[in-house]
Amino acid sequence: MANNNHHEPSLFSHEKIETSNFLMIVLTLVVILFGGLVEIVPLFFQRSTTQPVEGVKPYTALQLAGRDVYIREGCYNCHSQMIRPFRAETLRYGHYSMAGEFVYDHPFQWGSKRTGPDLHRVGGKYSDQWHVAHLTNPRDVVPESNMPAYPWLLGATIDPKSMAPRMEALRLVGVPYSDAEVKAAADEVKDKTEMDALVAYLQVMGTAVK
Repeated sequence: MANNNHHEPSLFSHEKIETSNFLMIVLTLVVILFGGLVEIVPLFFQRSTTQPVEGVKPYTALQLAGRDVYIREGCYNCHSQMIRPFRAETLRYGHYSMAGEFVYDHPFQWGSKRTGPDLHRVGGKYSDQWHVAHLTNPRDVVPESNMPAYPWLLGATIDPKSMAPRMEALRLVGVPYSDAEVKAAADEVKDKTEMDALVAYLQVMGTAVK
């Protein structure tokens, strides 16, 4: 006699999930979402990731302009700003990077792409003149370098009127610029070139931690 009993798996049994594309996709997304929340949300309330480390200050107007040049020219495509806590990295670059050093960076310039060296501790490592020569023609100071040259930065000047709006926008996301600093921004960058600004940014990079 034939057995007409038909086995119907429960909704959340392995059999039902593994044979249903829809259920598998939905439940996978739920797991990823929950895992992401557990990993990410606590960071918004953890002091070490939300408070600046001692010595970290908002960028000056000139440094901020240089950071914008850095981003515009795509320097992050070849240089990271994230020294990992491995002996090989700290011996080469210096103290490992800490989240509290980047609380005023919007967006931060972390990453792992290193066609060139990590730049997080480059501040003070070379003179201003070295940076100017290197950016104008990298092969003049590093013969084997494959870095592109940026000679036009010497002739391009910073627009003083653009600085106050930039700083006011950053205040909206928590960077503590004072009214006096915003007001003085235009005078600080007046007659400064993009090369001056980029070098100023490079020279402050990672210097808060000794």
